[in-house]
Amino acid sequence: MNREEKLQIINDLTAKLKENNVFYITDAAGLSVADVNDLRRACFNKGVEYKLYKNTLIQKALENLGADVSDFEGGKVFAGQSGIMFATEETASIPAKVIKEFRKTNEKPILKGASIDFDLFVGDDKVDTLSKLKSKAELIGEVIGLLQSPAKNVISALSSGGDNLAGIIKTLSER
Repeated sequence: MNREEKLQIINDLTAKLKENNVFYITDAAGLSVADVNDLRRACFNKGVEYKLYKNTLIQKALENLGADVSDFEGGKVFAGQSGIMFATEETASIPAKVIKEFRKTNEKPILKGASIDFDLFVGDDKVDTLSKLKSKAELIGEVIGLLQSPAKNVISALSSGGDNLAGIIKTLSER
C-alpha cells in the first residue's frame, strides 16, 4: 500500500468517525475467515458496520479528529489486529450485544476499547456495561415519565377529592 492509498484510507476513516461518534475497537485475531464473515453478517443484520484497519491508520484518523485518545494509547488498544464496529447514538449498545452474542460460539472478538460521544471505555470488562446502555430516546422517555408521575398523582388526587366533596355537599344539602 503506497502513501496515497494510506492517506485516502485515513481520510475515509476520519470522515466515518465524524459521521458515527460511536465506535468499538475489537481484536478478532485468530478467527477464521468464515468466523469473520459470520461476525460481519451478525453486525450487518443489527445495523452495525464492521471493518478491519491497521492500528496506525486508526491512530492517525483519530488524531485528525483532534480526539483525546490518551487512554487508548496507554492500554493495548492499538496492538494486534484491529477491527472497528461503527454505530450511531441510537444504537450505541448494539455492538456490545453483537460481541456478547457472537462469543457464545467463539472466544473472540475481544473489546479493546470503545468511544461513545468521545467518552472512552478501555478493556474487555466493559462489554457488559456497554451492552446495557440505553439510547438517548429511551433515557428522555424515562425522564419525562418520572416528571409526569407526580403531576398525574396530584391531578388524580384533586379530581377524586373534588368528586367526593361535591357528593358530600349534595347529600348534605338534600337532607
